[in-house]
Amino acid sequence: MVNNSYQQYKNTQIETASQEKLLLMLYNGAIKFTKQAIKGIKEENYELKNNALNRVQAILSEFQATLDHDQDPELTANLDALYDYMNQRLIEANVENDVEPIEEVLDMLKELRETWQQAANKLKKQKQERGQGISVEG
Repeated sequence: MVNNSYQQYKNTQIETASQEKLLLMLYNGAIKFTKQAIKGIKEENYELKNNALNRVQAILSEFQATLDHDQDPELTANLDALYDYMNQRLIEANVENDVEPIEEVLDMLKELRETWQQAANKLKKQKQERGQGISVEG
């Protein structure tokens, strides 16, 4: 019962979140699953590693699928290439059971998340100055 209530709460959070908050939630998930993959390799828990890497790769695929190449072609091309690179590194890590490529991807995800957090905060401030509310927590 408690688990079902928690899941309903999480679903409501996702359904009512702004685009900025959803993006940050996805980055948080990718970071969490990347750490789980590292743990899986270190503990020789290959099921955990595989499941976690699959989830990170699904998030990266979602990032790529939602890029709007009409908005800023150069930026979106660079992000697309970066997401491709991260995916390739995760494949290498999975095949070789090596944490180094995953740690590299983790660092990139953290940096991207911080960049998006700063952009979301700036957008929030601009909207507040114009009298439009937005809620971004991080």
